[in-house]
Amino acid sequence: MSLSENTQTTTAVDVKNLVNEVLEAYPEKSRKRRAKHLNVLEAEAKDCGVKSNVKSIPGVMTIRGCAYAGSKGVVWGPIKDMIHISHGPVGCGYYSWSGRRNYYIGDTGVDSWGTMHFTSDFQEKDIVFGGDKKLHKVIEEINELFPLVNGISIQSECPIGLIGDDIEAVARAKSAEIGKPVIPVRCEGFRGVSQSLGHHIANDAIRDWVFEKTEPKADFVSTPYDVTIIGDYNIGGDAWSSRILLEEIGLRVIAQWSGDGTMAELENTPKAKVNLIHCYRSMNYIARHMEEKYNIPWMEYNFFGPSQIAESLRKIAALFDDKIKENAEKVIARYQPMVDAVIAKYKPRLDGKKVMIYVGGLRPRHVVDAYHDLGMEIIGTGYEFAHNDDYQRTPHYVKEGTLIYDDVTAFELEKFVEAMRPDLVASGIKEKYVFQKMGLPFRQMHSWDYSGPYHGYDGFAIFARDMDLAINNPVWGVMKAPF
Repeated sequence: MSLSENTQTTTAVDVKNLVNEVLEAYPEKSRKRRAKHLNVLEAEAKDCGVKSNVKSIPGVMTIRGCAYAGSKGVVWGPIKDMIHISHGPVGCGYYSWSGRRNYYIGDTGVDSWGTMHFTSDFQEKDIVFGGDKKLHKVIEEINELFPLVNGISIQSECPIGLIGDDIEAVARAKSAEIGKPVIPVRCEGFRGVSQSLGHHIANDAIRDWVFEKTEPKADFVSTPYDVTIIGDYNIGGDAWSSRILLEEIGLRVIAQWSGDGTMAELENTPKAKVNLIHCYRSMNYIARHMEEKYNIPWMEYNFFGPSQIAESLRKIAALFDDKIKENAEKVIARYQPMVDAVIAKYKPRLDGKKVMIYVGGLRPRHVVDAYHDLGMEIIGTGYEFAHNDDYQRTPHYVKEGTLIYDDVTAFELEKFVEAMRPDLVASGIKEKYVFQKMGLPFRQMHSWDYSGPYHGYDGFAIFARDMDLAINNPVWGVMKAPF
């Protein structure tokens, strides 16, 4: 029998005792450390009561990434008119090559390079004698082969920091030589405890090497309605579906950070009237900097599911004049029939289904109400690389008794799923096949399982369809789990 066929309900599981039972498998020292990262949400809690943003325990199967992944794979990689050099051995760059479905518009290899892979291909001699000369040559070749490139970033892999190469000196010299921004990013994978530090380092590189060394384009003309979309990486077209709504209420989006984004958009961002942040975890650093230096306010918004979309549109509109406020209400009303039709179709098929979520630093809270809009129940949620302020933002979304897990190990997640028996697991590619082999419906919530977009009203229709396809697929009734 597959786990999805079992009728045991979550209410039959004493979640606190379950946590203790799972922890019993660890040696005493590890048990004490992991206990701080697991909790059951209490009524009216101000945070989730878990420790976060600390090193994973050696020997466990953590699902986190590294600082290089956070910089190259998340923040810098989607900027389409720049070339991002994976500076180091070929493996890291190859593994991160076009893996996140950051959609963009452009001619690949001519004016856009998002799905291409550039590496300095470090060899043993580069480790011994240094790679600065090689980096000089790589940048020269890139500028010669791709003359329309508007900038180059140097994404450092682990050996660069270990051998002490001066990529900053190379960047300054080559930028002066080719007349384009060359931006060094010290995102060696060994830095920090997860990809989160890579986000922070990437934000700091934009602050120091874009804002401090470039200016907004001379032909840029400001309007009272200029906003940016920050922390949306256009997975499956998410940023586009969000941009549509912002433009429909009368705002002008002058920059997308960084899905389908450009170097010019980064440079123009200090002219915005408001910075709108979707992924708070990866981009709050630069938003806070712009608030301090340029007096640009920022707000976190959520375009997952109609309840949060309407609430966010109203909050955004409240920052502007009555015309924008009126437009927001008109847009919400115009999409309501579509929302009603989607809910009428899918809620009867999904109502009461239980979900366990484990993703990165945003979606474990942001997608919750999209599930609620379909009548689904969240029984467990957690983050790979959250900080304390993420867990302070989470109780608003989930109910008392929800299992909370930070940097959950593969062992813990499997045991929690076996005991709590959700109807759907929403997590990442590393977890996908484990749970499908258990006979459990699964959706890959890092890159939407090759679907999307999931943002905006149009995205909600796709989201509802995909959840229905996963849970109500007849294959679960005919397969037998091998364990």
